[in-house]
Amino acid sequence: MGRHSTEASGPGGHPAGAAGEGRAGWARLALLTLLTSVLVALVAAGLRSVVWALFGIAGLALTAVGVWWTLAHTRVVRVAGVVLSLTAPVTVLALYAAFGMLGPALVSLGLWALGTAAARIAVAPGRIHSAPEGEPAEAPRHPWILMNPRSGGGKVGRFHLVDKARAAGARVVLLGAGGQDVAELARQAVADGADLLAVAGGDGTQALVAEVAARHDLPFLVIPAGTRNHFALDLGLDRDDPATGLDALADGVELRVDLGFAADRVFVNNASFGTYAAVVGDPAYRDAKVQTTLQVLPGLLTGPDAPRLRMRADAARAEGLQALLVSNNPYLRAVDSTHPGRRERLDSGRLGVLCVRVENAAQAARMVRGARSAGLLRLTAQEVVVEADTDTVPAGIDGEHVLLPAPVVCRIAAGALRVRVPRNRPGTPLRRPAADWQRVTRLALGPLARGRRRSPAAA
Repeated sequence: MGRHSTEASGPGGHPAGAAGEGRAGWARLALLTLLTSVLVALVAAGLRSVVWALFGIAGLALTAVGVWWTLAHTRVVRVAGVVLSLTAPVTVLALYAAFGMLGPALVSLGLWALGTAAARIAVAPGRIHSAPEGEPAEAPRHPWILMNPRSGGGKVGRFHLVDKARAAGARVVLLGAGGQDVAELARQAVADGADLLAVAGGDGTQALVAEVAARHDLPFLVIPAGTRNHFALDLGLDRDDPATGLDALADGVELRVDLGFAADRVFVNNASFGTYAAVVGDPAYRDAKVQTTLQVLPGLLTGPDAPRLRMRADAARAEGLQALLVSNNPYLRAVDSTHPGRRERLDSGRLGVLCVRVENAAQAARMVRGARSAGLLRLTAQEVVVEADTDTVPAGIDGEHVLLPAPVVCRIAAGALRVRVPRNRPGTPLRRPAADWQRVTRLALGPLARGRRRSPAAA
């Protein structure tokens, strides 16, 4: 899903016209609110505000240590972790309140958040098309749709998708409770003359049918009837009303997007390795998610047989990894495999890579630095090789647990999938760039600097 900006630039690369002035205004607002957030703390506590800031950071670090003890240990250490993760933030807030710093701290944080938001607006392209217009697509003559009645808590039935799809001229196949071969059903549909393949179900089912569609160069239609619908989210589809996806049959446009591969398995979203994949692979996980996670995580994180992964991504290398997420195009942010955030585009031809390595409480404390933490590594690559000391590696392919032979080669096939989407997509995402403070400062001071350069000539 490509993006492009239509803003014009003047001499020196500065945005021209009203758009440039507006961006400069947002940049000045960002710097002003950032400065004000510092002044609020200085007025409230003087130079002691530095001590209070360090105290708050220490509280966050202790909370991270408590969470690590809770997840990675059992018995007494786990109990201590629960206590620490709860008491550390409460103690910090109580001391802030007792010394009259709670109000100023909240105001300062609010101003900092406002400044960051203004900075993102300032550096965003002047006009953004969050998805391409796409190529007009001819209506299919023989569309085929696979529907899973159990996905998303029964969305297929709740939104009457079967009747609506048949009324639109599609052949509908319902996925039964038995272990049917989804890919084989799609291949048979192609053999029977289907000229469009579609899925109303979860991301894992979509990936299996998308592979068949890509292999036969047929358009693929996503109907967001699953639980999370990450792929639909990044395509800009309306996840609250999956029936609107059927509009693409009569009035649709076509996009070319990438597909990810982990060994011979296709993924439309991501492939996860390490702790998350091992947890969801436990037979008890489906019926008791929290209890199973707490039972198996200590062995996976700190046990003597804890798995450690090695990774090669183009020229980069990392080892001793506990978790690894490889995504079909990079996520703007990545928290974990179940809530990985959003992808700005689906046609960059690059895999996103997120590596996690936390081996002790000290490293857990440093995780408060976020993306700058040594325990996190984010990059992009065209090929990622996942290695382990075992013959097979557990993996979560778009949420489906599989065992893959080691080493696992992950790659991306650029533009491999033709995706049919409705012409109108109300959920199309907008880009939210990071706050580039150097650029924000140049934008804020740019008009003043240009005025000074012109003043001698005017004289």
